[in-house]
Amino acid sequence: MIAPSILSADFARLADEAAAVAGEPGAGADWLHVDVMDAHFVPNLTLGLPVVESLLRATAIPLDCHLMIEDPDRWAPGYAEAGAHNVTVHAEAAADPVMLAKNLRAAGARAGLSIKPDTPLEPWVQVLRHYDTLLVMSVEPGFGGQSFRPEVLDKVRTARRLVDTGHLTVLVEIDGGINTDTVEAAAEAGVDCFVAGSAVYGADDPARAVAALRDQVRAASPHRTWTA
Repeated sequence: MIAPSILSADFARLADEAAAVAGEPGAGADWLHVDVMDAHFVPNLTLGLPVVESLLRATAIPLDCHLMIEDPDRWAPGYAEAGAHNVTVHAEAAADPVMLAKNLRAAGARAGLSIKPDTPLEPWVQVLRHYDTLLVMSVEPGFGGQSFRPEVLDKVRTARRLVDTGHLTVLVEIDGGINTDTVEAAAEAGVDCFVAGSAVYGADDPARAVAALRDQVRAASPHRTWTA
């Protein structure tokens, strides 16, 4: 699964940028990754619920909303209620992550939990039993264009083992520095969904860039299947 990040898109043309990665049926983006930042949890400010609501009207690609915000317990359910397919909150910010997961699911969305590069996975394994998606950050959240941190793949491998042995049922997603040089290592480690920003929107043909990344993923993990 490939999820282009609109953090690297032209914010003045978001509907067009979403259309640019739609591609042919079955060949375009699986999800559209939307980074919501509040300038408090991370030192950057992007967009909020009104823009997400507009995007939902402009594209049929399922929205993958990554909330890098304080007090997600209060704000995250609104994104689910608006129609986002997957709503991810940060473990480091949620006051009651188990109840929040229940609220997101009750509002109709997949519930995702994200951990920063320096946050260990093990303390969150029991909480992840209530979630549908684990988003492993491979850069420090807040800005696009950062270099991939390969040490986070150890967390991916651990999560993959837990999923493969039936201890967790999450989809494993990775975000940060994913491009043609790093996507195969992430796939080999066990990632299901790959967030790519500049690797897609910095390309002359974003839809072709999505297809090329997907081809690399399939070549690196030929025995795996992915479902959204």
